[in-house]
Amino acid sequence: MSGLTIHHLRLSQSERITWLCEELEIPYTLKCYNRQPPTLVAPDEYRKLHWSGTAPIIEDNGVALGESMAIFEYILTKYGKGRLVLSPDHPKYADYVFWLHRAQGSTMPSFMGMLFSRMRGTPSEEDFAYKRSESQVKATCEAMEQQLAKNTYLAGEEFTAADCVSVFHLTTLRLFIPYSLEEYPHIVRYLERIGQRPAYKRAMEKGDPDLVPFLAAAAPAKALL
Repeated sequence: MSGLTIHHLRLSQSERITWLCEELEIPYTLKCYNRQPPTLVAPDEYRKLHWSGTAPIIEDNGVALGESMAIFEYILTKYGKGRLVLSPDHPKYADYVFWLHRAQGSTMPSFMGMLFSRMRGTPSEEDFAYKRSESQVKATCEAMEQQLAKNTYLAGEEFTAADCVSVFHLTTLRLFIPYSLEEYPHIVRYLERIGQRPAYKRAMEKGDPDLVPFLAAAAPAKALL
């Protein structure tokens, strides 16, 4: 397959790859796949694209690549031309690197811990795994709230790839794991700004045309799982 192809599993973190490419205004082919009911897992054809079997997956000139941060690094390095990244001498470089990697390094595992606990049954005060994951999510949201109280974006006044990788946890993922952001007004205003970005609108319309981006402060009334 020639050129960059994004294999997008709808209602998944692969939306971030489409958004990244839209922000960079680079050409790509988008192939979309629907989750399979009732478990909402990826279809077999998607899981066969890469041995990891997880979203996101891209192909570039016949080479398949999985893992969100590997794909971000690949696209930013090969096609970014220095855009959406901060250089090591930038005063906000440490913030950029931290939030770029916090998303997958800690935030996603914490949300997954909450999700798996929900799938095992209704979480309770006695569910140590759920409460531990919930406390980690809360810590991330509190830190993000403080960061956004002082900055327009996660790495300062400049929109970066750190924002591209972090928003999914505050939006689409909450459709699976209902979680309120009402106590985080700066995060809510941040999501309002993100929702107005033309590249974000294009990415969501192309990848999930039937989904109204979930940018609300309140938790979803019902989880998808």
